[in-house]
Amino acid sequence: MIETIHLNIDGMYCSACSGRIEKSVLKLEGIFDVNINLATEKGRVVYDSAYISNETILERIKKLGYIPTLINQKDKHVNKENNKEITSLTWKVIVSIIFSLPLVLTMFVQSNWINIELPQMFFSPWFQLMLATPVQFIIAFPFYEGAWNAIKNRGATMDVLVVISTTSAYFYSHYLTVLSFKMDHDLPPIHLHYETSVLIITFVLIGKLIEVKTKRKTMDAIHSLNKLKANSATIILNGKEIKKSIGDINPGDVVIVKAGEKIPIDGQVMSGLTTVNESMLTGESIPIEKKKGKIVYAGTINLSNVITLKATKKHSETLLSKIIDIVEEAQLSKPPIQNIADRFTAFFVPVVLILGMVTFLLWYFILAPGVMSEAMEKMIAVLIISCPCALGLATPLSIMVGSGRAAKLGILFKEGKMIELLGKNNIVVLDKTGTITKGKLQVTDILVRDMEQNLFLQLVGSVEKGVNHPIGNSIADAIEKKINDIPTAASSEVMIGYGVKGIVMDRKIKVASVHYFEKHQKTQLNPVYKHLKKMEGEGKTVMLVSIDNRIHGIIAVRDEIKKTAKKAITRLKGMGLKIVMLSGDNPITTKSIANITGIKHYKSEVSPQGKANWIKDYQKAGNRIIMVGDGINDAPALSVANVGVGLGTGTDIAIEAGDITIMNGDLNRVADAISISKKTMINIKQNFAWAFMYNLICIPLAMMGILPPWFASAAMAFSSVSVVLNSLRLKNI
Repeated sequence: MIETIHLNIDGMYCSACSGRIEKSVLKLEGIFDVNINLATEKGRVVYDSAYISNETILERIKKLGYIPTLINQKDKHVNKENNKEITSLTWKVIVSIIFSLPLVLTMFVQSNWINIELPQMFFSPWFQLMLATPVQFIIAFPFYEGAWNAIKNRGATMDVLVVISTTSAYFYSHYLTVLSFKMDHDLPPIHLHYETSVLIITFVLIGKLIEVKTKRKTMDAIHSLNKLKANSATIILNGKEIKKSIGDINPGDVVIVKAGEKIPIDGQVMSGLTTVNESMLTGESIPIEKKKGKIVYAGTINLSNVITLKATKKHSETLLSKIIDIVEEAQLSKPPIQNIADRFTAFFVPVVLILGMVTFLLWYFILAPGVMSEAMEKMIAVLIISCPCALGLATPLSIMVGSGRAAKLGILFKEGKMIELLGKNNIVVLDKTGTITKGKLQVTDILVRDMEQNLFLQLVGSVEKGVNHPIGNSIADAIEKKINDIPTAASSEVMIGYGVKGIVMDRKIKVASVHYFEKHQKTQLNPVYKHLKKMEGEGKTVMLVSIDNRIHGIIAVRDEIKKTAKKAITRLKGMGLKIVMLSGDNPITTKSIANITGIKHYKSEVSPQGKANWIKDYQKAGNRIIMVGDGINDAPALSVANVGVGLGTGTDIAIEAGDITIMNGDLNRVADAISISKKTMINIKQNFAWAFMYNLICIPLAMMGILPPWFASAAMAFSSVSVVLNSLRLKNI
């Protein structure tokens, strides 16, 4: 049985850590997929429970030296707060600074950088040893632990570089301390490197603390969505109001929600009339009216009056929970560009170790022959300035912030790779109904010939009543508003692709498309031909009514174009995209909609499968295609497109459709999604450029002896912080 577990993983410090976990777990039998996110410190494992248990997976990760914790389904949306980690890091930084300050001042005085009087004991090797030892072996113990686990498992991480560099400086200084007892006291004082090891540890800890704090800001979207969840709900039981935990609410429970309160669960309004703010889910700022029979969603705000509702979902199955699942999944999954960093960091640390050794040998034997301190200092600078952390954070942080910003606009990327793929297409295919238009047909014209209008409406309303089709529903609704006494049809049958037929009061009734009558009763079209062509020219869908094999009337319906459609299409064209409309409607209506919205390329009378075939044909010619549909009848096209975008109005159907979901159905959000995609990819490339250039420039400078170890440690610590800060800029797009 295929199962998925989600994990919190403590103890990861760089991309080599996350990469090592992925490679090791993937080697286990029965593992299908592993995704470890360094930025969120979370992981997802897909496995076959017939071959392996989740206990075995956790044990493998523990053996690597990390601390995995299984996330229970009910706690899945509770984000791990790193308060303990931040507190621990803060104290370590404070202690490290206190212990390193005398050592740094001593270094500045000995190097003639400052001219101040210091207590004589500051220059004592034993005093410096006493200050450096707690920092090296107590404060920095997690680095030793991480390095040992990495070496034990034949890996190399940032911990290895920190440990080798600081330990080398510490023990070389320790050797000189012991040696100082045998030296002539009239000789100049020897230069120790205790401050080097302590400063490296201090700067690495400061960088880690800043990184942890700033990474929290990249997860604002998830935190904001989680805050929308109510902790409790008031239910009505035996006529009394009882407060219950949200986890105890079951489908069928009657919940009362007062004005100003958060709606705690998805449900159907039983009584009351109110307005609801759904902007937190759909991005739509205008409050929505909710009355009896309407659906309301958890996390939205009841603005006006008291309502009672019947719960239709458990709290873990609500629309809000699904949105959080999608956002978390997008942040956890890797886009293809991440493979660049994964391949690079796989060999980065071993290469740096080799470069460090080469640097030592060059300085000790050639550049400064026999001067151990010089060779040691240059080697330490090379080891510590190298930073794979920035490379590891470059992609996941940008994906987190980009997808989080999109979620606040009601745009849900189901996978991180879709953020990368969305901006690489050259054609946008739009469905008409429900995408460019509102998808709600309204009767615009009723033309009756040779019959009393009331009788005509009775006969048509009878066959259309109960028909589950948008055109039939709109006609039935319009007739019900005009007359009350609609008889029951003796029989009613849908003519697939054409309309409906039936027998009412012993009369044969057909309500069908022009296409049907052109095929079966073409000669009868002449009397109404002028009227139907005029209506079709106005972009209306025309249905002809035949009673006892004679056309007695025309009913025209029209789907109103969305207010934002024309602007959105202009924006998409401005991005250099070719816009194509594929519609199942007739040629005249399709052309009318295309002309109004400014679409030059369109095709009418295309079936759902025909849309998929059209996309396949154009893909063969080298085109990359975005398909945008309402998710109801566009499944084939959405699935074959390079990227499928489902438009909806906060429904489950919209969430299930496509690779990306636009919650409020606004076509403008498609343009926003593409813009976010492109800006996120630019941000990732900026992060990569900075990480690569940093290492490319700084490592040679360190090898040449231009950068001292203390400066190298500061640069390394803040290189990853710069990536975090650059990623945070996406919050403002």
